[in-house]
Parts: sequence; structure tokens; C-alpha cells
Amino acid sequence: MGCTCSRKLEARAPHQGAAMSAEVKVTGQNQEQFLLLAKSAKGAALATLIHQVLEAPGVYVFGELLDMPNVRELADSDFASTFRLLTVFAYGTYADYLAEARNLPPLTEAQKNKLRHLSVVTLAAKVKCIPYAVLLEALALRNVRQLEDLVIEAVYADVLRGSLDQRNQRLEVDYSIGRDIQRQDLSAIAQTLQEWCVGCEVVLSGIEEQVSRANLHKEQQLGLKQQIESEVANLKKTIKVTTAAAAAATSQDPEQHLTELREPAPGTNQRQPSKKASKGKGLRGSAKIWSKSN
Repeated sequence: MGCTCSRKLEARAPHQGAAMSAEVKVTGQNQEQFLLLAKSAKGAALATLIHQVLEAPGVYVFGELLDMPNVRELADSDFASTFRLLTVFAYGTYADYLAEARNLPPLTEAQKNKLRHLSVVTLAAKVKCIPYAVLLEALALRNVRQLEDLVIEAVYADVLRGSLDQRNQRLEVDYSIGRDIQRQDLSAIAQTLQEWCVGCEVVLSGIEEQVSRANLHKEQQLGLKQQIESEVANLKKTIKVTTAAAAAATSQDPEQHLTELREPAPGTNQRQPSKKASKGKGLRGSAKIWSKSN
């Protein structure tokens, strides 16, 4: 794969991906069939059935099989190596198998790929961005092409989802399945869950405090808003009353002023005509006298 880019890997792809998805659903039913067959199997027949389970596509959980009494009996029988191989698939990695390969049955190619898929899941539980170098070493692969093909197979099997960042040479995991849990791991899981619960309570307490502060601030803002609205309403009333009074005052003064102008004082109106009349009489009388003397 020569391009330097990031390839998003989905659980379903056209054509081949759809076929693999259907295959996973069928093998889910086969897992139940394997469990039913294992209940009545013993010795060599049970060992052969276990090898079939380890090779069957889509079967990645083995805890129920390990809990069966007849399967546990294999640990002290001639098929102890088969029982140990089953525990490696349930809890271990491909590196664990290589460390004990001399004492374990040989793996088919399908079993190798499945155990490598489970090894990637184990790494993904610890870190979400896994460098190619780490994967190549953990899976004992020779080149990046084999590694990317293996990861794509795991995605088709719905074991994980993520992106192949070819530029930075790493696998970015978005989702991976859960593996079987050993009994000695339960205390650590319980402790982790307890710490998570404590963290949730701290976060919840912080959120409640923030909500209380927000509600208090909201109440203060509402009170301030009501106070401002009340002051604005009072101011509007005052302005309205003042404007009405001023309007009433300006509408009465002009009428009174016009009335005074139209009706002058009685003394002033009577004196003026009498003076004019007396002046006129005097003038006319003197004229007559002057004309007679001539």
C-alpha cells in the first residue's frame, strides 16, 4: 500500500465486506452449537472440538467453554496442551504462544490470524494509537503489507474499527471487542470501576455547583430586569403627566391673552371718542366764526 494517507476502516465494505459480515452472524450461531457439543464430548473428541472452535471464524470468546467441567478436566489429561492452548486464546497473545510453542500444538494459518487479531485487541485496550513497529513485533510479521492486510481482516470480522494512518505509520483504534476476563483480574476491574464512580461523583458535584451558580445569576438578572422595567414604567408615567400638564397650560394662556386683546379696558375706550368729538366741534365752530367776521 504505497499511498501516504489515512484509511478509515469500517466493519462492512462493499461485496467482500458484506459477505464477511454475514459470515460473522453465522459463526455466532456456530458458537452456540460448539458449546452444546462440548457438553457431551470427552477426551480426544473434546480436544478436536476445541481445535475447531479456535479455527472457526467469528468466534473470539472462549470463557464459557473454559468454565465447563469436562473442559477443565483436560488440564490433567493427555490433552493438557490443548487446554493450555485454549487458555492462550482466551487470555493471551501471539507472543505468549511463541514463548510456549514447543509445549503447545501447532497452529493453522486461520488460528494464527485469529490469535493475532486478539493480540491487537489486547494492545488496543492499553493504547488507542498503536505504532506499526509495535504491531510488527507483537504479531511477528515481516512487513507492513502483511500487517495492514491482517488489520483489514480483523475489521471485516468486526473485531475492531479504526484507521490505518500510513503517513504516521500507526493504527488508530476507535472500537475493539472485549476479551475474556480471568478471575484474578476481577479485583483490579472492581477497583477501576470504583475509581470511575468516584470520578463521576466529583464531576456531578461540580456540575451541580455550576448549575446553582447559574440559577443564582439568573435570579439576580431577573431581579435587575424587573427593577429596570419598574423604573422605566415610573419614568414613562412621570413624563406623560408632565407632558399633559404642560400641554394643558399652553392651551389656556393663548385664549386668555386673545380675550384680553379683544376686550380693551372700559376707561380707555370712552376717553378717546370724547376727545375726538370735542376737537371736531371746536374746529368746526371756529371755522364758522372766522368766516362770519370776514
